[in-house]
Amino acid sequence: MKKHPQKWKLTRKITNMTKVSVYNNKGEQTSELDLNESVFGLSPKETLVQQVYLAQQANAREPWADTKDRGEVRGGGKKPWKQKGTGRARHGSSRSPIWSGGGVTFGPLSIRNYMQKVNKKMKKRATTMVLSSKVSVNKFIVLEDFVATTKTKDTLNILNKLPGFGRTTLLISPNIDKNLLLSARNINKVDVQRAIDVNIVDLMHHQFIITTRAGVEALEKRLS
Repeated sequence: MKKHPQKWKLTRKITNMTKVSVYNNKGEQTSELDLNESVFGLSPKETLVQQVYLAQQANAREPWADTKDRGEVRGGGKKPWKQKGTGRARHGSSRSPIWSGGGVTFGPLSIRNYMQKVNKKMKKRATTMVLSSKVSVNKFIVLEDFVATTKTKDTLNILNKLPGFGRTTLLISPNIDKNLLLSARNINKVDVQRAIDVNIVDLMHHQFIITTRAGVEALEKRLS
């Protein structure tokens, strides 16, 4: 999956908007869809969203950097020179941290644990808040259905007719859709994710969210 570094801020002004427009593959508005207020009608709490976001980022972090202290560096068993009589400072090992080629003092270790505990209720609440923010600023787009083709050109033509074309976009599928994955994988700034796997980082890293009626039902079933 492509990663986008930008993070979009939450919108503070949340209205009682419980409906979104539904578009067809020609980019025409065909109807409106009622949304579950417990999932798409919440006011965001930035402290909660930030806590869950940072925790998920920390939990995905892998500490690759690893250094060796003086006891782990190879060699240094022999005393460099005798204790007295040389006029030099006393040393017991050439692997001391103050020697070139010696160990590292207080260096990073791969055993460091960055995990942060966040309960399921907090994760679910923060995710619904971000979704609600997207709906309130008309950045949550609903299609009748995704086009059943593996051609990138066909999917690109549909996205070109919808709001937010050219911006970072997350396509949420109700289930595994191989055609959608194949047709969207080469489109710049577009990613695909299943409704059951969507998390707060996915939502915050994309400005627009596009899904289908079935995708909305899957999100409401999971988060309500």
